[in-house]
Amino acid sequence: MKNINVFRSANSKLSGEDIMMLSPLQLAYIGDAVYELLIRTYVLNKSLNVNELHKNTTKYVRAKAQADAIHGIEELLTEEELGYVKKGRNTKTNSSPKNSELIDYKYATGFECLLGYLYLTNQDERIREVFNYIIGLEI
Repeated sequence: MKNINVFRSANSKLSGEDIMMLSPLQLAYIGDAVYELLIRTYVLNKSLNVNELHKNTTKYVRAKAQADAIHGIEELLTEEELGYVKKGRNTKTNSSPKNSELIDYKYATGFECLLGYLYLTNQDERIREVFNYIIGLEI
């Protein structure tokens, strides 16, 4: 039986060309969900209550932590991947960060844009490499 990613199969209408036409904020929208699910799965521990799980998750998903993560992995990224980080970072948004510095918010958006691109282009092994490296960083 073939292993199917149920999340990716939720929208089978997106072609490779469609993915390339998505805005950086659309990619970041998906990348945010991908990273959140990765972190929530990573911190899951049967001995922690939901409040403790949430606190552990927040350490990784807040804008400052994502900005630190992208700075920590920049050397590992390809030129194409760095391009997606820059597109996300440089995108003008209509919202302002509530609990973070603007520069951290912009880098977090770049990080999420990268993850969204990797996810939608089926680069699961690359996501795993990036994620494992980030988890090894002192965030």
